[in-house]
Amino acid sequence: MKCGGSCNQEIDYSRLSSKTAAKTKRHPCYSAGAHQKYARMHLPVAPVCNISCNYCNRKFDCVNESRPGVTSEILSPAQAEKKYLMVREKVENLSVIGIAGPGDALANWEETKKSIELIKQRDPQVVFCLSTNGLMLPYYAQEIVDLGVNHVTVTMNTIDPLIGAKIYKYVNYRGVKYHGVNGAKILLKNQLGGIKFLTERGVAVKVNIVMIKDLNDSQIPRVVRKAKELGAFISNIMPLIPAEGSVFENYPQTSAKELNKMRDICQMDLNQMRHCQQCRADAIGLLGNDRSREFSLAVAALETIQTTEMTAVPEVTNLTEAKQNTEAIENVGESQRKYRIAVAS
Repeated sequence: MKCGGSCNQEIDYSRLSSKTAAKTKRHPCYSAGAHQKYARMHLPVAPVCNISCNYCNRKFDCVNESRPGVTSEILSPAQAEKKYLMVREKVENLSVIGIAGPGDALANWEETKKSIELIKQRDPQVVFCLSTNGLMLPYYAQEIVDLGVNHVTVTMNTIDPLIGAKIYKYVNYRGVKYHGVNGAKILLKNQLGGIKFLTERGVAVKVNIVMIKDLNDSQIPRVVRKAKELGAFISNIMPLIPAEGSVFENYPQTSAKELNKMRDICQMDLNQMRHCQQCRADAIGLLGNDRSREFSLAVAALETIQTTEMTAVPEVTNLTEAKQNTEAIENVGESQRKYRIAVAS
């Protein structure tokens, strides 16, 4: 994987405690030196989202498409635990478990929390990471800290509500949809307060920024300086991916030259992530080498059934297992069908 020299990038860990810094050095997104050695696993347990970004379209499920919001299956917490145990046996240096959608981790807090608790019981040493738009941080930040989650990514595209009104179609806050500037103000207030709360309690915060040409690009250095002021550890300036079917589908994609120039400017204020792959919500493996197709629960169940069918005289227990696995495939398919209906509505 080409990383453009990012592997040799100097990262300042002085903003973190020694304990969090040690974990961060094993996090492939937060540490440039870790991304070719340590693997991560995203658990798609959070299908619901509470804001509508004009650059986002989560309706498509394509195994060949890699961008945030895309997944081939939705997992329950119990399925997430099962899948983690399966992946752990086959993926070397699996150090990070992340929940990054396909919606928002905090808009699905009970599922997110339960998934973390189940896996933590199995492996207390694994590093947990959450990605959120920040809308519900004031309500769940303390629980995040109490769970021992040391890494949280917050997507904060602007600190100007007027610009935010052009980026977000609406903000669904506590059951009420707010449009325009009013929604952008609520989102920004909660992002700022949530980031500050987390960093003051030792959480390493990464601030993601989608660089949208002629919309928020000129303001990005101000966003990064604000993130630094709030105690953030690193920022990740990402190019806009004009997703088909989104409001911004005809917007120009940010060029690599423009992106790197902006990162160079912002590097003077805060650590910059330069090796982001804008991963799927079900990504598994090293950054740039997604192995998620190998570990679908439906695929795993089918392989078990095929192995059972090869037995000449199957025992009753094997037949029972085969039936259970068949039901598992049907259940996974049904959950995916419901998911597609949900995001399309």
